[in-house]
Amino acid sequence: MATERMNVKERYKYLRIMQERYRKASRRERSELLDQMEAVTQLHRKSLIRLIHSPLKRIKRSRERGVIYGREVNEVLFTIWEALDYPCAERLTPQLLGVAQHLQRHDQLRLDAELTYKLGRISISTVERRLQGLRKRAGPAPRPRSQRRSHIRQGVPMGRIAWDQATPGHFEVDLVHHCGHTTSGEYVYTVQMVDVATGWSELGAILGRSWRVLQHAFGHFFYRLPFPVLELHPDKGAEFFNYYLMNYFQQQLPDMQLSRSRPYRKNDNRYVEQRNGHLVRRYVGYGRLDTVQQTQLLNRLYDLIWLYFNFFQPVRKLKEKVFIDDERGEQQLRRRFDQAQTPFMRLKASGILEPALQARLQQLHDDTDLLALREQIHRLSNQLMDLPNAQPNDTQDIFETLQLAQAEMKGGGRYPGNIIK
Repeated sequence: MATERMNVKERYKYLRIMQERYRKASRRERSELLDQMEAVTQLHRKSLIRLIHSPLKRIKRSRERGVIYGREVNEVLFTIWEALDYPCAERLTPQLLGVAQHLQRHDQLRLDAELTYKLGRISISTVERRLQGLRKRAGPAPRPRSQRRSHIRQGVPMGRIAWDQATPGHFEVDLVHHCGHTTSGEYVYTVQMVDVATGWSELGAILGRSWRVLQHAFGHFFYRLPFPVLELHPDKGAEFFNYYLMNYFQQQLPDMQLSRSRPYRKNDNRYVEQRNGHLVRRYVGYGRLDTVQQTQLLNRLYDLIWLYFNFFQPVRKLKEKVFIDDERGEQQLRRRFDQAQTPFMRLKASGILEPALQARLQQLHDDTDLLALREQIHRLSNQLMDLPNAQPNDTQDIFETLQLAQAEMKGGGRYPGNIIK
């Protein structure tokens, strides 16, 4: 098998380790150590002897090398790079000379013997260093019109909710796919909202991700929440930013602020991303769910998880971030957390709950048998795994998944009653 060669830093580090052994060794042992170092470093024996008797420190060059590839090479390189639509250095370098000669035939470049020679011998690493400066000159690459941001999202601010947010009501929102190994066809999604200040979580299962099922999921959340929603913070997905859902938010919560995370920044929704693993994948797994029956059972399971997590599961909240000096004198970021409390305890401590509503929630907490609740969660989770998936040409009616939410919202309360059955 071919072995990877050491770089200069690795070679010096290895030789510094072997240097002490070499100095203490006998003449015969030194010969054996040289054989070993020759096999590992792939250096000549005389070079090893010279290095092992030296301080093994890289000496800075007394005189820097002059510039080999000047401004004229940069200009030609930029023209070729732009003509090929900004490829990477590995793809660009082998084609430099051929494309330059092609452009010269069309009077787009002028080449002389020296410039032709330089383009033929320039290395990939040198081209990559040159491209780092040329990228600023080129500006952002143009995107197709279909990939540009929708004007619906343009007025929505991007960023993240502050980690030290103290007022309940600022929710991160995310969508979890239950597609299994393929995203073809329609399947079940989990919509989750997590309050940054208290950790309070709302979950719901929907079949497909049309505006109608999302509207019913958010309507169920808004109905059940014991405190007002001040801000929703989803990602930039079109399932959240469309005319129908935006109009619904405007009608139901006209004073609510809408924000969104930045593209390719999953940490902008770090709290809900963490709950996706802790509350969704832990009990539901990664298999495919794509039937009405699975959606209805999953919503029953989420009602139990809602009670189990929000009222009984203690969570730690980041208290402060500090920089401390380590042993090497470098500053390291340290995060300090407060005492673990349940989301319901944090909600009570915030003082945002009305006394009557707080008493009802406290009664719900006191009347719940924790062990029976946990047992039922695992029983429903196992039942969900046993349900069959949709067969080819099966038709699923999404309106059947909305009946449960509609029936609950007719009850006229701020939270579901005794959901333990």
